[in-house]
Amino acid sequence: MLKNYFKIAIAVLKRRKFFTFISLFGISFSLTIIMVLTAFSDHLVDSSYPDAKRGRSLYVSIIRLTGEKHGFSQNGPPSFYFLDHYVKKMKTPEKVAIFSFHKPSNTYINNKKLVINQKFTDDAFWEVLDFQFLEGKPYTLQQINNAEKVAVISENLRKKYFGDVPSVVGQYLETDNVRYRVSGVVKSVPITQFITYGDMYVPHTLAKKDPLDKGLNGEYFSILLGKNASSLPAMAAEYGGIIRRLPIDTSRYDKISSHADKYVASYTRLFMGDQENSGLNTLLLYTGLVLLFFLLLPTLNLVNINISRIMERSSEIAVRKAFGASSGTLAIQFIVENLILTVIGGLIGIILSVIILAIWNNSSAVEDVYLYLNFKVLAVSLLVCLVFGLMSGVYPAWRMSRLHVVTALKTY
Repeated sequence: MLKNYFKIAIAVLKRRKFFTFISLFGISFSLTIIMVLTAFSDHLVDSSYPDAKRGRSLYVSIIRLTGEKHGFSQNGPPSFYFLDHYVKKMKTPEKVAIFSFHKPSNTYINNKKLVINQKFTDDAFWEVLDFQFLEGKPYTLQQINNAEKVAVISENLRKKYFGDVPSVVGQYLETDNVRYRVSGVVKSVPITQFITYGDMYVPHTLAKKDPLDKGLNGEYFSILLGKNASSLPAMAAEYGGIIRRLPIDTSRYDKISSHADKYVASYTRLFMGDQENSGLNTLLLYTGLVLLFFLLLPTLNLVNINISRIMERSSEIAVRKAFGASSGTLAIQFIVENLILTVIGGLIGIILSVIILAIWNNSSAVEDVYLYLNFKVLAVSLLVCLVFGLMSGVYPAWRMSRLHVVTALKTY
């Protein structure tokens, strides 16, 4: 039976080539967009090098000080003093890492300007994150306390600054007129991993801004590493207690707000949230609306095209009904035909996605950002194919099943 349905479906597709092209284009284009976006979001969200412990980590990215009565407000990343003096003393985390956002510095190689993004870190940064050292090792707590001019550099920076040499540990690199001795080289991190990305990692004691400034706002972030995933609520509660007990300048502010969030929520709170709402639900809502948009347009297109196809085949339907075919049998046939159409479109979409991602990966459009279709993406794509087939095939099949034999034979 299925074999016959398949033969009929292919014959119908060949009958009106333009409609077939429009249908397949709508399905494959939408699926390609969805799969490429899913691959990119998978790259951003899933645990990846070197932040492979996201499942048991919380992130502190912002402190808000509000003074509605006094007309003052201040938002921004925490200061090193706050993180070191308060957060570092938390009891529930296994480790607490403190680090800055990357900052550009300039140097010149063969009379060409080279921008080096520096990140200032503490020693726990290298314990919380799983950097792959290609040579050398991270700087130590003693070197940090002594404010030694040492640095861990990325593989990409090693190639750009030193060229193809077997080893650079112990050599010196100069940027912004400061010479640093290289203590280690790590596998490069793509810039899309905002928290961990950097060309050059140096001790926080070398930062130009005084790390002992006792203000609450600064330019640092923190990762709280728990013993396991079940310890996250306890860490978040302890951090919330610290915020509630913080001394506040009542002459300017009346409230301090800060949260230890999971990875995605730490970003949504920064860009889309407020004091109480992380903004994650808003992001999910917008994402759902975008996906619905890409699904709805080709689905409506397929519904209209399928209704036109069914009306063209009214004589065939009438003859089959006259010879005893039930409405249910015909409806199932049309749904199966539509599923075959969507599966073909889905396969084309998968092939196009693989080609596009291969072109992206070979182009090096964004350094060290490689996108792949994994099993999760493939499963979502196949599910979308089935949804396409059912959504766009059920209504036309229902219309067809209600077609009366006499009415249909008048067009025969």
